[in-house]
Amino acid sequence: MKRESPARVLPRYTYEDYKLWEGDWELIEGVPYAMAPSPFSNHQYAVAKIISQIIPQIESCDKPCYVFSELDWILSENTVVRPDVVVICERVKDHIKTPPEVVFEVVSKATAEKDEYLKFELYEREKVPFYVLVYPDLRKARIFKLKEDRYDKLADCVDHTFEFNVRCRFKIDFGKIWY
Repeated sequence: MKRESPARVLPRYTYEDYKLWEGDWELIEGVPYAMAPSPFSNHQYAVAKIISQIIPQIESCDKPCYVFSELDWILSENTVVRPDVVVICERVKDHIKTPPEVVFEVVSKATAEKDEYLKFELYEREKVPFYVLVYPDLRKARIFKLKEDRYDKLADCVDHTFEFNVRCRFKIDFGKIWY
């Protein structure tokens, strides 16, 4: 008798299942991932500082651009993620349904594998123009830009400013996001 690999026999779930679950989850290609417990202060601080730098810059943009934290992005019937911070240049009703311009994920030991591999590949496939991995414990950020359907690393930022050239341009001073 032939043995099935564990990945092939695991149950798969849908967005309809996801809506019924208690607690905080993400659903990637039908596989549920429990969100880590409440993030530590350095994580929350980085998220707050990123958002506080972006909002004043995009408010004056002539296009409708918005910044959200931990808002569900429904990619398909079996994939729902909740990025730490997104910038999206269209009005959002309830949940994100199209790729944001920029996604920031604040990486911890508990989320590193998912952020660096699963979400990296997912956001690349969904054609998110910029993906930023923020490492508060290391006091650095890695910035990737989509070029010809693949992410290319543009910079490792520690304490300098980087300008994101999307529909609404904005800058992040990474030296000001560390706790």
